This record gives sequence, structure tokens and C-alpha cells, in this order.
Amino acid sequence: MPISIGVLTAPFGREPLLPVIDWAGKHGFSSLEVAVAPRSAHCDVQALDDRALAALQQACSAANTAITALAFYANQLDPDLERRKAVNNYLKSVVDVTQALGLSVVCAGGGMPLAGKDRLRTIREDVPDVYGPLVEYAASKGVKIALENWFATNLQGFDTFDAMFEAVPNINFGLNYDPSHLIWQGVDYIDGVSRYADRIFYVHGKDCEILEGRRRFVGWLSRGWWRYTIPGTGAIDWGTFIGRLRTIRYSGPISIEHEDSSVGREQGFLLGKRFLETHLAG
Repeated sequence: MPISIGVLTAPFGREPLLPVIDWAGKHGFSSLEVAVAPRSAHCDVQALDDRALAALQQACSAANTAITALAFYANQLDPDLERRKAVNNYLKSVVDVTQALGLSVVCAGGGMPLAGKDRLRTIREDVPDVYGPLVEYAASKGVKIALENWFATNLQGFDTFDAMFEAVPNINFGLNYDPSHLIWQGVDYIDGVSRYADRIFYVHGKDCEILEGRRRFVGWLSRGWWRYTIPGTGAIDWGTFIGRLRTIRYSGPISIEHEDSSVGREQGFLLGKRFLETHLAG
């Protein structure tokens, strides 16, 4: 199947999901990565009964689009063990609904480094006991867990990627691969596609503008010298990136993650879609 273009629905998080499905279909987005959360007005998986699930599927069919993943980006390594248990259990509920919808991917976060530990130590000491059982549960339902490599979590450079998959080697544990978090660090986001070919279950479409003048003023170790933008307005080489995705036979969506404050919500998604279409058509 060809690579498609989708949206991460998080910017619509305060609105009901059904109108968002309708909007996405009317504007030619073929997939939705639906952001879920407890008590969310947008989508709370624990509030979805069989009738609600059927309504979602009917809405997607009518709009000629599809939900391709559910996304729950909470901290699965919450240092408060009661909150951690609740978050872990909610992720299991997300897996259950993913299975009920006939989907195969849940997008999640890699957990935050714990106090007094760096990323690698957190991964070695804490990830196996938390993510190991979660991934086993997902695998038993035919579902894969795809971690977004947001730099603030335990997934930063490729050393942390390797450590994560050594800690939990289950083949159902992989990535929602986001090049925007790698490029400003100087990490080879193109080579990473090949390196983690069998672990890339989903892909985020987000660009990154590098503000060189600001970086030279504040230095590499500061912040504020990069910003996340709509695809086509930053430093990502999308032609080469998409080409590399094709070489690994990736056939899922590029899910536009809109965090660009310079452009409105709907306009940003549409600008990103038009840009990506030019590269996917080539």
C-alpha cells in the first residue's frame, strides 16, 4: 500500500471526535491518529461502548477516511506509583479499543527519566518492569506499541533507542518515528529509518526550523533555537526521508503533528498535506 497522509487529532482535543472525522474526510485526509485521554471530551476510550465504536466506524466510512491508530502520550513511568498504575491500566484500555476497532497500532510515549537517573539508567532499571508487561498485553491482542521519540522522554538519541529495545526486545515494541526531534540534535534521521526499519510502526509529519542566529547566541545547550513547524517549512529533507521510508516498505500514514504556532489549526494541516502530496506523488 502507498504511504498516506493523516492527522494527529490532538489540536482538536477539546472538541467531539465525530465532527473532526467529517472535517478530515472532506479535506482528503485518509487517516486519523486519534488522541485519547481519561475524561476527554474528544475521545475517552473507557467511555466508548459498542454503540459508540460503531458510530465511529460509520462516521469514518461516510467521510471516506479511517482511524489508523489511537494515541496516548501520558508518562507510563510516573514516579507516583498509584498514578503510574492508573496510567498503565488506561493504556491497556487503549489497546482493548484498538483491537475492537480492528487496528494494530497504539502510539505512546517512552516515559520520562526518573529523578536521580539519566535516560539510560532509567531504561535499564525501570522500563522492563513497566513496558515489558504492557507490550506483552498488547501483543496478546494483536496490537503493537509505537513510541514517539520526543526528546524530553527516554528516547533522545539512537543510543537510547537501542537501550529501549534491548530492555524490551518484543517485536511488537517499536517507534512512532518523528524526524523533527532528531534533526536539531544532529542525529541522522535519514539513516535512522534504515537502522530501525523493523521497528517503525508509524511516522509523524512534523518539521523543524533551526534558528542558527539564536543558536550562535545562546549555544547548543540552551533552548529556543529551534521550533517545530508544518512539513515543508523547516529543515527536514522530505524527499529523501520519504524515499527512505519507501526503501523499508513502510506503507502507513505520515501523521501530521501540528505544533506550529505561526499558522492556524486547519490551515496548518492543509498546508502540510499539500506539501507532502507533492513528494508522495513523485
